[in-house]
Amino acid sequence: MDRQLPAYHLVRSPGRGGEAPTLDTAQRAVVDHAGGPLLVLAGPGTGKTTTIVETVADRIVNRGIDPERVLVLTFSRKAAEELRERITARLHRTTREPLALTFHSYAYALVRREFVLAGDEPPTLLSGPEQLLEVRRMLRGEAEDSGRWWPERLRPALATRGFAVELRDFLLRAAERGLDGRGLARLGAQRGRDDWVAAGGFLDRYAARFDLAPVPAYDYAEIIRIAAGLLDHGAVRDRERKAYDVVLVDEYQDTDPAQEELLHALAGDGRELIAVGDPDQSIYAFRGADVHGIARFPERFRTPDDQPARVIALRTCRRSGTVLLAASRRVARRLPAAPGGHRDLDPLPSAPPGLIRVITATSASQEATVVAGGPGQVGDPPGPAAAPRADDGGGADRGRRGRAAPHGRAGGAAAAAPPAVRAAPGHARRGRRRAAADRPAGRQRRPRPAQAPPGAAGRGAGRRGGHDGRTACRRPPRPA
Repeated sequence: MDRQLPAYHLVRSPGRGGEAPTLDTAQRAVVDHAGGPLLVLAGPGTGKTTTIVETVADRIVNRGIDPERVLVLTFSRKAAEELRERITARLHRTTREPLALTFHSYAYALVRREFVLAGDEPPTLLSGPEQLLEVRRMLRGEAEDSGRWWPERLRPALATRGFAVELRDFLLRAAERGLDGRGLARLGAQRGRDDWVAAGGFLDRYAARFDLAPVPAYDYAEIIRIAAGLLDHGAVRDRERKAYDVVLVDEYQDTDPAQEELLHALAGDGRELIAVGDPDQSIYAFRGADVHGIARFPERFRTPDDQPARVIALRTCRRSGTVLLAASRRVARRLPAAPGGHRDLDPLPSAPPGLIRVITATSASQEATVVAGGPGQVGDPPGPAAAPRADDGGGADRGRRGRAAPHGRAGGAAAAAPPAVRAAPGHARRGRRRAAADRPAGRQRRPRPAQAPPGAAGRGAGRRGGHDGRTACRRPPRPA
């Protein structure tokens, strides 16, 4: 007799954003924006993603715009996926085309379509590892050819992976700023940099590597540059502009100059463009991001009557209380300013004040452990031994030099705490011993070997001894 298997039904859990949220005055002003360029400065916890989702929903539901005529651009694939999920959940429907794309996805789709319309073979997109592999292959060949195109001091490094990584990143930054091989070599000659001149020659050889290939291949920086170049042609630009009624950009502070050029060709000249970002959260300068782009947005993207773009700052913080906001605003004041006064944030009346602690780690590895595991990894020092920080500027610098790992925690007991506290090193050690004495028997620390010399622990021993943030993990010395 056959045994009947149980029946299973896959049930999708309800996603976020299905119901209309309550917006504050600034968020409502963004949603009700009538048209033209708009810069939205959104600090941490001010609801920028919710504002973007509600703006898209308003255009589609209330203004009757076809979803395919709304384009949302963002920096990363993860951010684009989250935006797509939240927008479709808010609309209670799916769309034929994805509403949110990365800059590179949009650029590649544009280049591919124009190549096909021109009767050419569509190009392929090189991933980061593939691009590095191509650079290393070319450098190895030039090293075997005596490296005659490179300064003599650089020739021993041509075949190394580190040099290839540095050169690849340098060429990406050059391409993002509109420099081809000749332009880079010319800039190097003006600055007296023979290595830049050599890199410019290599960029020309790199760009010509697929001239005879049946299928062209481009890296991420090249695809943005080619897409911006295509939009310089009147027919292509008119076709793309007619395809979209509104363009929104998330994480605008992470864009680079090439992406700014592409965006200006797509949505400039007074068209409806809503850019959202926070200059204080610009962390991708090593990838070519230009934080000054968000500061020049009002002048770069002007209204149809040739006025600077409007700026709206979201000022209601839903993430932090008064103590956390006061500490973060003191740090933010040291950063370059942007128009709009976006740093003047107000917490929700119901938000707990929060607590700031500065934990001094003894090594970089212990700092990483503390950041990953939370403050409980080092032990919670009692209040009497923690002194309030009287300094508003120098203390943060000393903490940074001493590998300080700040960790904010909101809690009910935080109301009586000062805005920031610093545990004294001696008391931190006593707190660790007290925490070890109070630890359950099953979690007692393994005793350290008495004869082990300093720095002799291997990787495994370092993880066992330092996983709870109480001991430093040191790498063993290299053999001579």
